[in-house]
Amino acid sequence: MAKPTTILVKLQSTADTGYYYVTKKNPRTQTGKLSFRKYDPVARRHVVFKETKLK
Repeated sequence: MAKPTTILVKLQSTADTGYYYVTKKNPRTQTGKLSFRKYDPVARRHVVFKETKLK
């Protein structure tokens, strides 16, 4: 079987609440780090989530 082209990455909250999302990323097309503005339910507001390595 072939290896999948997408990898799983963790989007960590910049509000230091410990909340994170897990998403897929295609490293061939998206070479930089992902950064999204998403909802953090611990902080109860939208904050920036930055890509970190999923362990």
